[in-house]
Amino acid sequence: MTARTPRLSRLRRLTPGRGEDGLGRSGRRRGATPKVVALGGGQGLSASLAALRRITGDLTAVVTVADDGGSSGRLREELGVLPPGDLRKALAALCGDDDWGQTWARVIQHRFQSRGDLHEHAVGNLLIVALWEQLGDPVQALDLVGRLLGAQGRVLPMSAVPLELQALVKGHDPARPEDVDTVRGQATVALTPGEVLSVQVVPGDPPAVPEAVAAVLDADWVVLGPGSWFSSVIPHLLVPELLDALVQTKARRVLSLNLAPQPGETEGFSPQRHLEVLARHAPKLALDVVLADQAAVPDRESLADAAKRFGAAVELAPVAREDGSPKHDPELLAAAYDRIFRMHGRIGPWR
Repeated sequence: MTARTPRLSRLRRLTPGRGEDGLGRSGRRRGATPKVVALGGGQGLSASLAALRRITGDLTAVVTVADDGGSSGRLREELGVLPPGDLRKALAALCGDDDWGQTWARVIQHRFQSRGDLHEHAVGNLLIVALWEQLGDPVQALDLVGRLLGAQGRVLPMSAVPLELQALVKGHDPARPEDVDTVRGQATVALTPGEVLSVQVVPGDPPAVPEAVAAVLDADWVVLGPGSWFSSVIPHLLVPELLDALVQTKARRVLSLNLAPQPGETEGFSPQRHLEVLARHAPKLALDVVLADQAAVPDRESLADAAKRFGAAVELAPVAREDGSPKHDPELLAAAYDRIFRMHGRIGPWR
């Protein structure tokens, strides 16, 4: 591990973070709001975090580490590091709405455009990997980036090692529509033209990050989804220590469904089929609430039946943007989460 430099020590003192008075990055006192852990990756997790940071000052994101495409894939292959892209997106989503937060959110999301090796690399990916190399500790480095950004929450990888996603796909080759093939790599699985039957990760028994397990066990609420079902949501259930924590935690558990099926990965999936697939991968997992957009559920009775298998109630709410795009509106999603926490939660000291 590279020795810490005086410059990094100065950066810790100068960047906003948790102070001696016990206040969190949002300025709220710990214990004043529910402890929430959100699991996922990519744009789905970002949408959830952008909503949750509006209603809680104690928020932790646990992020998938199976990405093998784009800038993340190149850094992963060249340096042997965890893919930083989804971690970067989560940090950007936790940036505040003030000038500091929004400026840094734009900076870390900025991608270089060139004819050389830097083309399409994201600034935040390079910053995260640089601190990993400086500190030799992925969690400590992500905490430091969060302090620099003034992030309103913590970001953790779900596993300590980069994972490869493998899927059994029926009809991956359109010329053989009935054949089942093994498809490797998150980027390939996400865009497969066939029907994804199941996924697994390699190595098959990956170590969970201890801080992620501890956060789940200590949470008041755990939020799973929305996001790419097979490549961002289900992989968390394939890390044994993390799944055990999700099963054993005393926290209430919310599953947030997508607004629409994803081309390729979940083409033609109904809301209830998303639950059926989840149950196949984690039959011992229980849920308390399934959240869905009311306009995205054509068969409410079938969704309610699927949710009952998890012991969950269904909450329908308008959470989509008004422009008709299949994207969540942060304010509407925040209102839905807040209502769920109040109606279904154990009334805690934050109320």
